[in-house]
Amino acid sequence: MSHSNTTHFANPSTFILLGIPGLETFHVWISIPFFAIYIVAILGNFTILFIVKREPSLHEPMYYFLCMVAVADLVLTTTTLPKMLSVFWFSSKEIDFSACLAQLYFIHCFSVMESGIFVAMAFDRFVAICHPLRHSTILTNPVVGKISLVAMLRGSILLLPCPILASRWPYCRTNMIPHTFCEHIAVVKLACADIRISSYYGLFVAFLVIGVDVFLIILSYIQILRVIFSLPTKDARLKTFETCSSHLCVISAFYIPRLFSFLTQRFGQNDLLHFHILFANVYLLMPPMLNPIIYGVRTKQIWNRLLRLFTNKGT
Repeated sequence: MSHSNTTHFANPSTFILLGIPGLETFHVWISIPFFAIYIVAILGNFTILFIVKREPSLHEPMYYFLCMVAVADLVLTTTTLPKMLSVFWFSSKEIDFSACLAQLYFIHCFSVMESGIFVAMAFDRFVAICHPLRHSTILTNPVVGKISLVAMLRGSILLLPCPILASRWPYCRTNMIPHTFCEHIAVVKLACADIRISSYYGLFVAFLVIGVDVFLIILSYIQILRVIFSLPTKDARLKTFETCSSHLCVISAFYIPRLFSFLTQRFGQNDLLHFHILFANVYLLMPPMLNPIIYGVRTKQIWNRLLRLFTNKGT
């Protein structure tokens, strides 16, 4: 290790993103699916935003929340993938200290925001199925705006201590981050200090967000399933459940890989570092690609509007 990487410094001017240690020779090949994911995520989420804006029949709470998910996904991918691809393609591994902390904040902040939006979407499905006649009076535009504001403020405030604490630690071991982006625990592990506050706070936020949000989603779906199973015919039950299928798919793709990656990174074996990093990239980048595909294919209103859009262009 060079002297420059072991010198004591309170705040390094730059960090070095190593990419995926142990798989350096495959960086170019690994970048190909990541680049494809980025293109699909950008096109898909902008398409969702465009269609919802252009189609008056989609100006409903569920689609407003879907637009918020699309914006969060665009921020997540744009915050991480361009720099990641520059590491893979051009070996441009340096990232400014403040830029690293900003990336750290945006990644986790918008992930928490997105989790809150999924809870709001579960509540929307609960009202639509359990109280259909009151849906328009309960989820009015002002209420949707307030729910959205709470989701944004919660993510912004809860994650603010993470970069603040990270900026105060002394970094004297190395400025090399064995990761493709500035993930919170990967950054603070480089500090030559007792980082238990950062570690415990990260655990607290993760379990608070996942625990509370998943509990609320499950609670909503328990009530939804009670109503569905009380319907008189199988066709009615299937048709009603179909309105929730897209939401169930995206929350499964969001929560399950995140929880698995979070636990394996903190409590797994260090000799599987390259696996942890690859999986962290998958859980961060796959949902932004899958969400517009799932909603585009499984939601008739969006799919029909998309078909009309291309048909009109072709005529």
